[in-house]
Amino acid sequence: MRKNLRTIFGFFLLCAGLSLCACPAQAKKKAAYLFTYFTGNAPEKEQICYAISHDGFNYTPLNNGQPVIASDTISLKKAVRDPHILRGEDGYFYMVATDMRSSEGWASNRGIVLMRSKDLVNWAHHTVHFPEKYAGTMFAHVTRVWAPQTIYDKKAKKYIVYFSILTDDGNCPYDKVFWAYANADFSDLEGEPKVLFDYKKSAIDTDIVQDEEGTYHVFFKTEGEQKKGIRQYLTKDLLDFPTWELLPGTFEDTDKAVEGSGVFQRIEGDWVLMYDCYMNGHYQFCISKDLKKFTRVQDTATKGTFTPRHGTVIAITKKELKRLQKAFPND
Repeated sequence: MRKNLRTIFGFFLLCAGLSLCACPAQAKKKAAYLFTYFTGNAPEKEQICYAISHDGFNYTPLNNGQPVIASDTISLKKAVRDPHILRGEDGYFYMVATDMRSSEGWASNRGIVLMRSKDLVNWAHHTVHFPEKYAGTMFAHVTRVWAPQTIYDKKAKKYIVYFSILTDDGNCPYDKVFWAYANADFSDLEGEPKVLFDYKKSAIDTDIVQDEEGTYHVFFKTEGEQKKGIRQYLTKDLLDFPTWELLPGTFEDTDKAVEGSGVFQRIEGDWVLMYDCYMNGHYQFCISKDLKKFTRVQDTATKGTFTPRHGTVIAITKKELKRLQKAFPND
């Protein structure tokens, strides 16, 4: 009987172990993808829109392609660009965006928007206006705070917000990428921003993902050189730039002008690099197994109700998909 009890107990432990191993994948099984983006260079287009996909490449806009969050309710400029969405570690979703109205010029942006949601429908929102928050510092002289994004720092158990900055006081004469921790309720930034990396030339549209081995892949667009493109750093320590490795070459699979790169992991486990071919009227999607070699899958035309500009994608569950379709139905 004792032997049988040990056998049964061992079997129970084995099953429990298997359940625990499978839990992360099964507890939040993903069924679709959510694309968050804006649609163009005018105030009525500098709004946050949603589209959904079942394969990660072909998207259908929600809400008939109309905004799902009105910029005049969340931003100082009454227009936003470059929304980045992140599934948090704490049950929240996080979104950040450039607080900017392009009709005022490409050097008119003075801050960012921070947003947090439990359901992807209702968002708490706050603005960070750099000239006011950082009065008396170089950050009071920003002429742009572009393309903010968020990533979780597991060591500090805080969210890092990073963005490219340009100032008109000579302290930051080319777009350089800075970072700061967000506070506990994601309503503000803590302390003064610090340099995340310095490419020594203009770098914008940074997007960071972490692979299964713990390596960070830092994608960004080069601006200050003849061959503009998407480059990549590798690092195990995101906040220790001297240890970063710059990989050779660029990672777009096209000779067209690109911007707004976004990287996400597909439900199947491979990775997608997408970017806006803004001069050619399409988004391009590339796929990779290792985040180092990308192959083009397709060009998706930006037309009709689907005209995305610089957005990002996350995988969502079937329940989340149904909630979004109910909240933002198409005719």
